[in-house]
Amino acid sequence: MRRPIRLKIFSIIAVLLGLMVVVTWASVLNFRNLNNQVRALSDYYLPLQEQVASVEILIRQQMVHMERLLAGMEAARPDKDYLAKESGNFDNRGINADQIVDSSLRMLKEASAAQDIALDRVTLAVLGEQLPAIQSARQKFHMAFRMFQIEAAEGTRRSQKLMHDTLLEAKNNVDVEIGKTIDILNKLTRDTVEQARKEELRATQLNWIVTAIATLAGLIFAWAVSRSLVDSVRRLLGGTQAVEKGDLDVEIHVNTRDEMSALADSFNHMVVGLREKEYIRETFGKYVDPRVVRGLLEKRLPAEGGESHAMTVFFSDLAGFTQMCEGMTPDTAVRFLNRYFSFMAEVIRARQGIIDKYIGDSVMAFWGPPFTDEKSHAELCCAAALDQMAKLDEFRAALPEIIGVRQGLPTVDVRMGIATGEVTVGNIGSETARGYTVIGDTVNLASRLEQANKFYGTRILVNEDTRRLAADAFVFREIDSLRVAGKAEPARIFELVGEARELADAQRRLIEAFAQGLAAYRRQDWETAETAFRTGLAAAPDDRPSQVFLARIAAFRHSPPPPDWDGVWVAASK
Repeated sequence: MRRPIRLKIFSIIAVLLGLMVVVTWASVLNFRNLNNQVRALSDYYLPLQEQVASVEILIRQQMVHMERLLAGMEAARPDKDYLAKESGNFDNRGINADQIVDSSLRMLKEASAAQDIALDRVTLAVLGEQLPAIQSARQKFHMAFRMFQIEAAEGTRRSQKLMHDTLLEAKNNVDVEIGKTIDILNKLTRDTVEQARKEELRATQLNWIVTAIATLAGLIFAWAVSRSLVDSVRRLLGGTQAVEKGDLDVEIHVNTRDEMSALADSFNHMVVGLREKEYIRETFGKYVDPRVVRGLLEKRLPAEGGESHAMTVFFSDLAGFTQMCEGMTPDTAVRFLNRYFSFMAEVIRARQGIIDKYIGDSVMAFWGPPFTDEKSHAELCCAAALDQMAKLDEFRAALPEIIGVRQGLPTVDVRMGIATGEVTVGNIGSETARGYTVIGDTVNLASRLEQANKFYGTRILVNEDTRRLAADAFVFREIDSLRVAGKAEPARIFELVGEARELADAQRRLIEAFAQGLAAYRRQDWETAETAFRTGLAAAPDDRPSQVFLARIAAFRHSPPPPDWDGVWVAASK
Protein backbone atom coordinates (compact mmCIF):
# COMPACT_ATOMS: atom_id res chain seq x y z
CA MET A 1 0.00 0.00 0.00
CA ARG A 2 1.39 3.39 -1.01
CA ARG A 3 1.72 5.87 1.86
CA PRO A 4 1.99 9.44 0.56
CA ILE A 5 4.69 11.66 2.07
CA ARG A 6 2.05 14.18 3.13
CA LEU A 7 0.46 11.48 5.33
CA LYS A 8 3.81 10.76 6.98
CA ILE A 9 4.48 14.43 7.55
CA PHE A 10 0.94 14.93 8.85
CA SER A 11 1.47 12.05 11.28
CA ILE A 12 4.63 13.67 12.64
CA ILE A 13 2.86 17.02 13.02
CA ALA A 14 -0.18 15.40 14.66
CA VAL A 15 1.95 13.58 17.22
CA LEU A 16 3.97 16.69 18.00
CA LEU A 17 0.81 18.75 18.36
CA GLY A 18 -0.63 16.12 20.72
CA LEU A 19 2.50 16.24 22.84
CA MET A 20 2.32 20.04 22.85
CA VAL A 21 -1.26 19.80 24.14
CA VAL A 22 -0.09 17.50 26.95
CA VAL A 23 2.70 19.91 27.88
CA THR A 24 0.30 22.85 27.81
CA TRP A 25 -2.26 21.01 29.95
CA ALA A 26 0.40 20.12 32.52
CA SER A 27 1.60 23.72 32.53
CA VAL A 28 -1.91 25.00 33.14
CA LEU A 29 -2.36 22.66 36.10
CA ASN A 30 1.02 23.54 37.55
CA PHE A 31 0.65 27.27 37.22
CA ARG A 32 -2.94 27.36 38.44
CA ASN A 33 -1.76 26.89 42.03
CA LEU A 34 0.98 29.45 41.52
CA ASN A 35 -1.54 31.89 40.12
CA ASN A 36 -3.78 31.30 43.17
CA GLN A 37 -0.96 32.27 45.54
CA VAL A 38 -0.10 35.34 43.49
CA ARG A 39 -3.76 36.44 43.42
CA ALA A 40 -4.07 35.97 47.19
CA LEU A 41 -1.05 38.19 47.68
CA SER A 42 -2.02 40.86 45.18
CA ASP A 43 -5.79 40.98 45.89
CA TYR A 44 -5.93 40.59 49.69
CA TYR A 45 -2.79 40.00 51.75
CA LEU A 46 -0.65 42.87 50.48
CA PRO A 47 -3.56 45.39 50.42
CA LEU A 48 -4.44 44.39 54.02
CA GLN A 49 -0.80 44.79 55.03
CA GLU A 50 -0.73 48.20 53.39
CA GLN A 51 -3.91 49.30 55.16
CA VAL A 52 -2.69 48.14 58.58
CA ALA A 53 0.53 50.04 57.95
CA SER A 54 -1.56 53.12 57.16
CA VAL A 55 -3.53 52.66 60.42
CA GLU A 56 -0.26 52.42 62.32
CA ILE A 57 1.00 55.61 60.70
CA LEU A 58 -2.22 57.49 61.54
CA ILE A 59 -2.13 56.35 65.17
CA ARG A 60 1.55 57.37 65.41
CA GLN A 61 0.58 60.76 63.98
CA GLN A 62 -2.26 60.98 66.54
CA MET A 63 0.27 60.34 69.31
CA VAL A 64 2.48 63.11 67.93
CA HIS A 65 -0.46 65.53 68.04
CA MET A 66 -1.10 64.36 71.62
CA GLU A 67 2.46 65.19 72.59
CA ARG A 68 2.11 68.63 71.02
CA LEU A 69 -1.12 69.25 72.96
CA LEU A 70 0.51 68.20 76.22
CA ALA A 71 3.42 70.51 75.58
CA GLY A 72 1.10 73.37 74.69
CA MET A 73 -1.01 72.88 77.81
CA GLU A 74 2.05 73.09 80.06
CA ALA A 75 3.17 76.39 78.53
CA ALA A 76 3.02 79.53 80.72
CA ARG A 77 0.64 81.12 78.24
CA PRO A 78 -1.17 78.41 76.25
CA ASP A 79 -1.98 79.32 72.61
CA LYS A 80 -5.67 78.53 72.25
CA ASP A 81 -5.62 78.57 68.42
CA TYR A 82 -2.63 76.21 68.30
CA LEU A 83 -4.23 73.88 70.84
CA ALA A 84 -7.50 73.90 68.89
CA LYS A 85 -5.70 73.07 65.65
CA GLU A 86 -3.72 70.21 67.18
CA SER A 87 -6.85 68.90 68.91
CA GLY A 88 -8.65 68.83 65.54
CA ASN A 89 -5.74 67.01 63.90
CA PHE A 90 -5.74 64.51 66.77
CA ASP A 91 -9.44 63.77 66.18
CA ASN A 92 -9.08 63.59 62.38
CA ARG A 93 -6.21 61.08 62.51
CA GLY A 94 -8.32 58.90 64.78
CA ILE A 95 -11.33 59.09 62.48
CA ASN A 96 -9.14 58.23 59.44
CA ALA A 97 -7.67 55.25 61.27
CA ASP A 98 -11.13 53.93 62.14
CA GLN A 99 -12.24 54.35 58.52
CA ILE A 100 -9.28 52.33 57.23
CA VAL A 101 -9.98 49.62 59.79
CA ASP A 102 -13.59 49.50 58.61
CA SER A 103 -12.34 49.22 54.99
CA SER A 104 -10.05 46.35 56.00
CA LEU A 105 -12.96 44.57 57.64
CA ARG A 106 -15.00 44.91 54.48
CA MET A 107 -12.09 43.47 52.51
CA LEU A 108 -12.00 40.51 54.89
CA LYS A 109 -15.71 39.96 54.25
CA GLU A 110 -15.08 39.96 50.48
CA ALA A 111 -12.26 37.47 50.95
CA SER A 112 -14.47 35.18 53.02
CA ALA A 113 -17.12 35.29 50.28
CA ALA A 114 -14.65 34.64 47.42
CA GLN A 115 -14.96 31.05 46.17
CA ASP A 116 -12.66 31.21 43.11
CA ILE A 117 -9.47 31.58 45.10
CA ALA A 118 -7.92 29.48 47.85
CA LEU A 119 -7.09 31.61 50.94
CA ASP A 120 -5.82 31.00 54.45
CA ARG A 121 -9.26 31.45 55.91
CA VAL A 122 -8.16 30.57 59.47
CA THR A 123 -5.63 33.40 59.50
CA LEU A 124 -8.16 35.73 57.89
CA ALA A 125 -10.64 34.86 60.68
CA VAL A 126 -7.98 35.75 63.28
CA LEU A 127 -7.46 39.03 61.46
CA GLY A 128 -11.21 39.57 61.56
CA GLU A 129 -10.97 39.54 65.36
CA GLN A 130 -7.69 41.42 65.58
CA LEU A 131 -8.66 44.44 63.50
CA PRO A 132 -11.60 45.42 65.79
CA ALA A 133 -9.18 45.02 68.73
CA ILE A 134 -6.93 47.67 67.15
CA GLN A 135 -9.92 49.91 66.64
CA SER A 136 -11.14 49.40 70.23
CA ALA A 137 -7.66 50.00 71.69
CA ARG A 138 -7.30 53.18 69.63
CA GLN A 139 -10.68 54.47 70.76
CA LYS A 140 -9.79 53.78 74.42
CA PHE A 141 -6.54 55.64 73.90
CA HIS A 142 -8.52 58.49 72.36
CA MET A 143 -10.96 58.57 75.27
CA ALA A 144 -8.16 58.36 77.87
CA PHE A 145 -6.44 61.36 76.39
CA ARG A 146 -9.61 63.43 76.40
CA MET A 147 -10.26 62.47 80.09
CA PHE A 148 -6.70 63.43 80.89
CA GLN A 149 -7.29 66.82 79.29
CA ILE A 150 -10.38 67.33 81.49
CA GLU A 151 -8.52 66.38 84.67
CA ALA A 152 -5.62 68.61 83.68
CA ALA A 153 -7.98 71.51 83.12
CA GLU A 154 -9.60 71.06 86.58
CA GLY A 155 -6.18 70.94 88.20
CA THR A 156 -6.66 67.87 90.40
CA ARG A 157 -3.18 66.42 90.73
CA ARG A 158 -4.09 62.98 91.96
CA SER A 159 -6.76 62.35 89.37
CA GLN A 160 -4.53 63.90 86.72
CA LYS A 161 -1.78 61.38 87.54
CA LEU A 162 -4.23 58.52 87.47
CA MET A 163 -5.48 59.58 84.03
CA HIS A 164 -1.91 60.00 82.81
CA ASP A 165 -1.17 56.40 83.82
CA THR A 166 -4.37 55.26 82.14
CA LEU A 167 -3.35 57.17 78.98
CA LEU A 168 0.07 55.50 78.90
CA GLU A 169 -1.53 52.09 79.42
CA ALA A 170 -3.98 52.75 76.55
CA LYS A 171 -1.14 53.93 74.31
CA ASN A 172 0.87 50.78 75.07
CA ASN A 173 -2.19 48.64 74.46
CA VAL A 174 -2.60 50.22 71.00
CA ASP A 175 1.05 49.42 70.22
CA VAL A 176 0.55 45.83 71.34
CA GLU A 177 -2.56 45.30 69.21
CA ILE A 178 -0.95 46.87 66.13
CA GLY A 179 2.15 44.72 66.64
CA LYS A 180 0.05 41.56 66.87
CA THR A 181 -1.78 42.42 63.65
CA ILE A 182 1.44 43.25 61.80
CA ASP A 183 3.03 39.98 62.94
CA ILE A 184 -0.01 38.02 61.73
CA LEU A 185 0.07 39.74 58.35
CA ASN A 186 3.85 39.40 57.96
CA LYS A 187 3.66 35.69 58.70
CA LEU A 188 0.74 35.28 56.30
CA THR A 189 2.59 37.10 53.55
CA ARG A 190 5.86 35.21 54.14
CA ASP A 191 4.10 31.87 54.13
CA THR A 192 2.22 32.74 50.94
CA VAL A 193 5.38 33.94 49.17
CA GLU A 194 7.26 30.81 50.22
CA GLN A 195 4.39 28.65 49.03
CA ALA A 196 4.32 30.53 45.70
CA ARG A 197 8.06 30.03 45.28
CA LYS A 198 7.69 26.31 45.91
CA GLU A 199 4.78 26.12 43.47
CA GLU A 200 6.82 27.95 40.85
CA LEU A 201 9.81 25.66 41.34
CA ARG A 202 7.65 22.57 41.22
CA ALA A 203 5.79 23.83 38.14
CA THR A 204 9.06 24.63 36.37
CA GLN A 205 10.57 21.26 37.17
CA LEU A 206 7.43 19.42 36.16
CA ASN A 207 7.22 21.41 32.91
CA TRP A 208 10.82 20.60 32.06
CA ILE A 209 10.25 16.93 32.80
CA VAL A 210 7.06 16.80 30.71
CA THR A 211 8.68 18.81 27.92
CA ALA A 212 11.73 16.53 27.89
CA ILE A 213 9.53 13.45 27.75
CA ALA A 214 7.39 14.97 24.98
CA THR A 215 10.46 16.08 23.03
CA LEU A 216 12.10 12.69 23.31
CA ALA A 217 8.92 10.92 22.28
CA GLY A 218 8.42 13.34 19.38
CA LEU A 219 12.01 12.93 18.19
CA ILE A 220 11.79 9.15 18.35
CA PHE A 221 8.54 9.17 16.39
CA ALA A 222 9.82 11.73 13.89
CA TRP A 223 13.02 9.72 13.42
CA ALA A 224 11.06 6.55 12.91
CA VAL A 225 8.77 8.18 10.33
CA SER A 226 11.42 10.22 8.51
CA ARG A 227 13.99 7.43 8.38
CA SER A 228 12.34 6.05 5.27
CA LEU A 229 12.54 9.49 3.65
CA VAL A 230 16.11 10.42 4.52
CA ASP A 231 17.80 7.65 2.59
CA SER A 232 15.81 8.48 -0.54
CA VAL A 233 16.53 12.18 -0.19
CA ARG A 234 20.25 11.48 0.28
CA ARG A 235 20.32 9.33 -2.82
CA LEU A 236 18.52 12.01 -4.81
CA LEU A 237 20.88 14.67 -3.46
CA GLY A 238 23.91 12.58 -4.33
CA GLY A 239 22.55 12.02 -7.82
CA THR A 240 21.82 15.75 -8.25
CA GLN A 241 25.34 16.68 -7.15
CA ALA A 242 26.80 14.11 -9.51
CA VAL A 243 24.80 15.57 -12.42
CA GLU A 244 25.88 19.07 -11.36
CA LYS A 245 29.51 17.93 -11.66
CA GLY A 246 28.83 16.54 -15.13
CA ASP A 247 28.37 12.85 -14.33
CA LEU A 248 25.43 11.80 -16.51
CA ASP A 249 25.91 8.05 -15.91
CA VAL A 250 24.34 8.22 -12.46
CA GLU A 251 21.19 6.19 -11.70
CA ILE A 252 19.16 6.27 -8.48
CA HIS A 253 17.33 3.30 -6.91
CA VAL A 254 14.69 4.08 -4.27
CA ASN A 255 12.79 1.29 -2.52
CA THR A 256 10.13 3.36 -0.73
CA ARG A 257 6.46 3.21 -1.71
CA ASP A 258 5.73 6.91 -1.86
CA GLU A 259 6.35 9.96 -4.05
CA MET A 260 10.11 9.55 -3.57
CA SER A 261 9.99 6.47 -5.75
CA ALA A 262 8.17 8.41 -8.48
CA LEU A 263 10.64 11.28 -8.08
CA ALA A 264 13.58 8.90 -8.46
CA ASP A 265 12.05 7.50 -11.65
CA SER A 266 11.56 11.01 -13.00
CA PHE A 267 15.14 11.88 -12.06
CA ASN A 268 16.47 8.85 -13.89
CA HIS A 269 14.42 9.77 -16.98
CA MET A 270 15.71 13.34 -16.74
CA VAL A 271 19.32 12.13 -16.61
CA VAL A 272 18.69 9.99 -19.69
CA GLY A 273 17.33 13.09 -21.45
CA LEU A 274 20.31 15.17 -20.34
CA ARG A 275 22.64 12.43 -21.54
CA GLU A 276 21.00 12.43 -24.95
CA LYS A 277 21.00 16.22 -25.06
CA GLU A 278 24.68 16.35 -24.15
CA TYR A 279 25.46 13.79 -26.83
CA ILE A 280 23.60 15.92 -29.38
CA ARG A 281 25.43 19.02 -28.16
CA GLU A 282 28.85 17.36 -28.32
CA THR A 283 28.17 15.81 -31.72
CA PHE A 284 26.70 18.84 -33.43
CA GLY A 285 29.12 21.15 -31.64
CA LYS A 286 31.72 19.78 -34.04
CA TYR A 287 29.63 20.94 -37.00
CA VAL A 288 27.98 24.05 -35.55
CA ASP A 289 29.36 26.41 -32.92
CA PRO A 290 28.46 24.98 -29.48
CA ARG A 291 26.91 28.28 -28.40
CA VAL A 292 24.49 28.13 -31.33
CA VAL A 293 23.62 24.54 -30.49
CA ARG A 294 23.14 25.45 -26.81
CA GLY A 295 21.02 28.48 -27.70
CA LEU A 296 18.76 26.44 -29.98
CA LEU A 297 18.40 23.59 -27.49
CA GLU A 298 17.63 25.99 -24.65
CA LYS A 299 15.32 28.05 -26.93
CA ARG A 300 17.28 31.27 -26.43
CA LEU A 301 17.66 31.63 -30.19
CA PRO A 302 14.62 31.81 -32.47
CA ALA A 303 14.04 28.58 -34.32
CA GLU A 304 11.87 30.32 -36.94
CA GLY A 305 12.29 33.64 -38.72
CA GLY A 306 15.19 36.05 -38.71
CA GLU A 307 16.31 39.18 -36.89
CA SER A 308 18.17 42.27 -38.03
CA HIS A 309 21.29 43.22 -36.05
CA ALA A 310 24.41 45.31 -36.51
CA MET A 311 27.18 42.69 -36.62
CA THR A 312 30.73 42.18 -37.84
CA VAL A 313 31.36 39.52 -40.49
CA PHE A 314 34.74 37.90 -41.17
CA PHE A 315 36.11 35.99 -44.16
CA SER A 316 39.56 34.47 -44.48
CA ASP A 317 41.22 32.51 -47.27
CA LEU A 318 44.56 30.72 -47.65
CA ALA A 319 46.68 32.36 -50.33
CA GLY A 320 47.66 29.94 -53.12
CA PHE A 321 46.01 26.90 -51.54
CA THR A 322 45.19 25.37 -54.95
CA GLN A 323 48.85 25.31 -55.90
CA MET A 324 49.75 23.92 -52.45
CA CYS A 325 47.35 21.02 -52.91
CA GLU A 326 48.99 19.95 -56.13
CA GLY A 327 51.96 18.61 -54.20
CA MET A 328 49.89 16.88 -51.45
CA THR A 329 48.03 13.62 -51.27
CA PRO A 330 44.29 13.91 -50.47
CA ASP A 331 44.92 12.61 -46.95
CA THR A 332 47.68 15.18 -46.39
CA ALA A 333 45.51 17.99 -47.77
CA VAL A 334 42.68 17.07 -45.40
CA ARG A 335 45.07 16.79 -42.45
CA PHE A 336 46.59 20.16 -43.43
CA LEU A 337 43.17 21.87 -43.53
CA ASN A 338 41.93 20.25 -40.32
CA ARG A 339 44.99 21.40 -38.39
CA TYR A 340 44.78 24.88 -39.93
CA PHE A 341 41.08 25.21 -39.10
CA SER A 342 41.74 23.98 -35.56
CA PHE A 343 44.30 26.74 -35.05
CA MET A 344 42.00 29.42 -36.48
CA ALA A 345 38.83 28.17 -34.72
CA GLU A 346 40.59 28.22 -31.37
CA VAL A 347 41.41 31.90 -31.80
CA ILE A 348 37.98 32.89 -33.14
CA ARG A 349 36.12 31.19 -30.31
CA ALA A 350 38.52 32.60 -27.73
CA ARG A 351 37.47 36.05 -28.99
CA GLN A 352 33.73 35.14 -28.71
CA GLY A 353 33.26 34.72 -32.45
CA ILE A 354 30.82 32.29 -34.10
CA ILE A 355 32.26 30.14 -36.89
CA ASP A 356 29.56 30.06 -39.54
CA LYS A 357 31.09 27.64 -42.01
CA TYR A 358 34.24 26.35 -43.70
CA ILE A 359 34.22 26.82 -47.47
CA GLY A 360 37.10 24.90 -48.96
CA ASP A 361 40.11 26.62 -47.41
CA SER A 362 38.03 29.67 -46.34
CA VAL A 363 36.55 30.48 -42.95
CA MET A 364 33.40 32.54 -42.41
CA ALA A 365 32.64 33.83 -38.92
CA PHE A 366 30.61 36.59 -37.32
CA TRP A 367 30.40 38.59 -34.09
CA GLY A 368 27.33 40.24 -32.60
CA PRO A 369 24.23 39.84 -30.41
CA PRO A 370 23.34 37.69 -28.57
CA PHE A 371 26.86 36.28 -28.37
CA THR A 372 28.60 39.62 -27.84
CA ASP A 373 27.30 43.06 -26.89
CA GLU A 374 26.38 45.67 -29.49
CA LYS A 375 29.53 47.78 -29.03
CA SER A 376 32.43 45.35 -28.88
CA HIS A 377 31.86 43.01 -31.85
CA ALA A 378 34.09 44.98 -34.23
CA GLU A 379 36.94 45.16 -31.70
CA LEU A 380 36.69 41.44 -30.96
CA CYS A 381 36.76 40.55 -34.66
CA CYS A 382 39.83 42.74 -35.32
CA ALA A 383 41.59 41.24 -32.30
CA ALA A 384 40.76 37.73 -33.58
CA ALA A 385 42.16 38.60 -37.03
CA LEU A 386 45.47 39.76 -35.56
CA ASP A 387 45.58 36.71 -33.27
CA GLN A 388 45.14 34.44 -36.30
CA MET A 389 48.02 36.16 -38.05
CA ALA A 390 50.16 35.54 -34.99
CA LYS A 391 48.92 31.92 -34.81
CA LEU A 392 50.17 31.31 -38.36
CA ASP A 393 53.75 31.19 -37.05
CA GLU A 394 52.81 28.28 -34.79
CA PHE A 395 51.01 26.58 -37.68
CA ARG A 396 54.02 27.02 -39.98
CA ALA A 397 56.25 25.46 -37.30
CA ALA A 398 53.97 22.39 -37.28
CA LEU A 399 54.04 21.94 -41.08
CA PRO A 400 56.82 19.26 -41.11
CA GLU A 401 54.75 17.10 -38.78
CA ILE A 402 51.53 17.71 -40.76
CA ILE A 403 52.91 17.17 -44.26
CA GLY A 404 55.60 14.67 -43.35
CA VAL A 405 58.50 16.43 -45.06
CA ARG A 406 61.04 18.97 -43.88
CA GLN A 407 62.22 20.32 -47.23
CA GLY A 408 60.24 22.23 -49.82
CA LEU A 409 57.54 23.31 -47.38
CA PRO A 410 54.77 25.46 -48.90
CA THR A 411 54.52 29.15 -48.07
CA VAL A 412 51.40 29.61 -45.94
CA ASP A 413 49.74 33.01 -45.82
CA VAL A 414 46.19 34.14 -45.33
CA ARG A 415 43.98 37.03 -46.48
CA MET A 416 41.12 38.39 -44.39
CA GLY A 417 38.14 40.65 -45.01
CA ILE A 418 36.06 42.27 -42.27
CA ALA A 419 32.85 44.27 -42.66
CA THR A 420 30.48 45.75 -40.06
CA GLY A 421 26.86 46.61 -40.76
CA GLU A 422 23.27 45.46 -40.68
CA VAL A 423 22.73 41.75 -41.36
CA THR A 424 19.85 39.33 -41.16
CA VAL A 425 20.57 36.50 -38.74
CA GLY A 426 18.51 33.36 -38.20
CA ASN A 427 17.91 29.75 -39.15
CA ILE A 428 18.03 29.67 -42.93
CA GLY A 429 17.50 26.64 -45.13
CA SER A 430 14.90 24.08 -46.15
CA GLU A 431 12.43 22.22 -43.95
CA THR A 432 14.88 19.34 -43.61
CA ALA A 433 18.24 21.13 -43.47
CA ARG A 434 18.93 24.53 -41.92
CA GLY A 435 21.85 26.54 -40.69
CA TYR A 436 22.11 29.41 -38.24
CA THR A 437 23.82 32.04 -40.38
CA VAL A 438 23.93 35.67 -41.46
CA ILE A 439 23.02 37.13 -44.86
CA GLY A 440 23.01 40.58 -46.43
CA ASP A 441 25.19 43.17 -48.16
CA THR A 442 27.59 43.27 -45.20
CA VAL A 443 28.35 39.57 -45.68
CA ASN A 444 28.99 40.11 -49.41
CA LEU A 445 31.20 43.12 -48.67
CA ALA A 446 33.34 41.14 -46.20
CA SER A 447 33.85 38.44 -48.83
CA ARG A 448 34.81 41.05 -51.48
CA LEU A 449 37.26 42.71 -49.08
CA GLU A 450 38.98 39.39 -48.46
CA GLN A 451 39.44 39.01 -52.22
CA ALA A 452 40.51 42.66 -52.63
CA ASN A 453 43.65 41.87 -50.63
CA LYS A 454 44.97 40.18 -53.78
CA PHE A 455 45.35 43.33 -55.87
CA TYR A 456 46.25 45.67 -52.96
CA GLY A 457 48.87 43.28 -51.56
CA THR A 458 47.37 43.58 -48.06
CA ARG A 459 46.43 40.90 -45.55
CA ILE A 460 43.48 42.36 -43.59
CA LEU A 461 41.00 44.82 -45.10
CA VAL A 462 38.01 46.28 -43.22
CA ASN A 463 35.17 48.62 -44.10
CA GLU A 464 34.61 52.10 -42.64
CA ASP A 465 32.11 50.99 -39.96
CA THR A 466 34.57 48.46 -38.59
CA ARG A 467 37.29 51.10 -38.44
CA ARG A 468 34.93 53.56 -36.70
CA LEU A 469 33.93 51.08 -33.95
CA ALA A 470 37.42 49.70 -33.34
CA ALA A 471 39.52 52.85 -33.86
CA ASP A 472 40.22 53.31 -30.14
CA ALA A 473 42.07 49.99 -29.80
CA PHE A 474 43.64 49.50 -33.25
CA VAL A 475 45.49 51.41 -35.95
CA PHE A 476 44.03 51.50 -39.46
CA ARG A 477 45.35 52.82 -42.77
CA GLU A 478 42.87 54.03 -45.35
CA ILE A 479 43.68 52.17 -48.55
CA ASP A 480 41.15 53.30 -51.15
CA SER A 481 37.56 54.00 -52.10
CA LEU A 482 36.45 50.79 -53.80
CA ARG A 483 33.32 49.92 -55.73
CA VAL A 484 33.04 46.14 -55.44
CA ALA A 485 31.15 43.94 -57.84
CA GLY A 486 27.44 43.90 -57.19
CA LYS A 487 27.32 47.29 -55.38
CA ALA A 488 26.77 50.72 -56.86
CA GLU A 489 27.90 52.68 -53.83
CA PRO A 490 31.66 52.84 -53.21
CA ALA A 491 33.09 51.80 -49.86
CA ARG A 492 36.05 53.33 -48.09
CA ILE A 493 38.34 50.46 -47.17
CA PHE A 494 41.06 50.34 -44.53
CA GLU A 495 43.94 48.08 -43.69
CA LEU A 496 44.12 46.76 -40.13
CA VAL A 497 47.73 47.54 -39.21
CA GLY A 498 47.83 46.39 -35.59
CA GLU A 499 47.16 47.39 -32.01
CA ALA A 500 47.59 51.06 -31.17
CA ARG A 501 50.02 50.40 -28.32
CA GLU A 502 52.34 48.30 -30.53
CA LEU A 503 52.67 50.67 -33.52
CA ALA A 504 56.33 51.08 -34.64
CA ASP A 505 57.80 54.39 -35.81
CA ALA A 506 58.32 53.07 -39.35
CA GLN A 507 54.67 52.06 -39.54
CA ARG A 508 53.61 55.49 -38.31
CA ARG A 509 55.71 57.22 -40.97
CA LEU A 510 54.31 54.90 -43.63
CA ILE A 511 50.69 55.61 -42.58
CA GLU A 512 51.25 59.39 -42.60
CA ALA A 513 52.96 59.35 -45.97
CA PHE A 514 50.32 57.07 -47.49
CA ALA A 515 47.50 59.33 -46.25
CA GLN A 516 49.18 62.34 -47.89
CA GLY A 517 49.69 60.40 -51.10
CA LEU A 518 46.08 59.16 -51.16
CA ALA A 519 44.73 62.67 -50.71
CA ALA A 520 46.92 64.00 -53.55
CA TYR A 521 45.97 60.98 -55.71
CA ARG A 522 42.27 61.80 -55.33
CA ARG A 523 43.03 65.42 -56.37
CA GLN A 524 44.90 64.05 -59.41
CA ASP A 525 48.06 65.75 -58.11
CA TRP A 526 50.26 62.99 -59.43
CA GLU A 527 53.60 64.58 -58.56
CA THR A 528 52.73 65.15 -54.90
CA ALA A 529 51.09 61.73 -54.66
CA GLU A 530 54.12 59.96 -56.16
CA THR A 531 56.49 61.76 -53.80
CA ALA A 532 54.38 60.80 -50.77
CA PHE A 533 54.09 57.14 -51.79
CA ARG A 534 57.84 56.93 -52.37
CA THR A 535 58.38 58.45 -48.93
CA GLY A 536 56.25 55.65 -47.54
CA LEU A 537 58.28 53.07 -49.43
CA ALA A 538 61.42 54.54 -47.90
CA ALA A 539 59.98 53.69 -44.48
CA ALA A 540 58.67 50.27 -45.61
CA PRO A 541 60.26 49.14 -48.89
CA ASP A 542 57.97 46.09 -49.25
CA ASP A 543 54.70 48.01 -48.84
CA ARG A 544 52.49 46.67 -51.64
CA PRO A 545 49.68 49.31 -51.47
CA SER A 546 52.23 52.08 -52.13
CA GLN A 547 53.58 50.12 -55.11
CA VAL A 548 50.03 49.61 -56.43
CA PHE A 549 49.29 53.32 -56.31
CA LEU A 550 52.60 54.20 -57.96
CA ALA A 551 51.65 51.84 -60.81
CA ARG A 552 48.23 53.51 -61.07
CA ILE A 553 49.83 56.96 -61.18
CA ALA A 554 52.10 55.85 -63.99
CA ALA A 555 49.08 54.50 -65.88
CA PHE A 556 47.03 57.68 -65.29
CA ARG A 557 49.91 59.80 -66.57
CA HIS A 558 49.84 57.81 -69.75
CA SER A 559 46.02 57.63 -69.89
CA PRO A 560 44.39 60.27 -67.63
CA PRO A 561 41.04 59.45 -65.97
CA PRO A 562 37.82 61.06 -67.26
CA PRO A 563 36.91 64.58 -66.09
CA ASP A 564 34.17 63.28 -63.76
CA TRP A 565 36.49 60.78 -62.03
CA ASP A 566 35.72 60.64 -58.29
CA GLY A 567 38.82 58.77 -57.15
CA VAL A 568 36.90 55.49 -56.72
CA TRP A 569 38.53 52.30 -57.95
CA VAL A 570 36.22 49.75 -59.52
CA ALA A 571 37.00 46.11 -58.82
CA ALA A 572 37.29 44.28 -62.11
CA SER A 573 35.95 40.99 -60.71
CA LYS A 574 34.47 39.38 -57.61
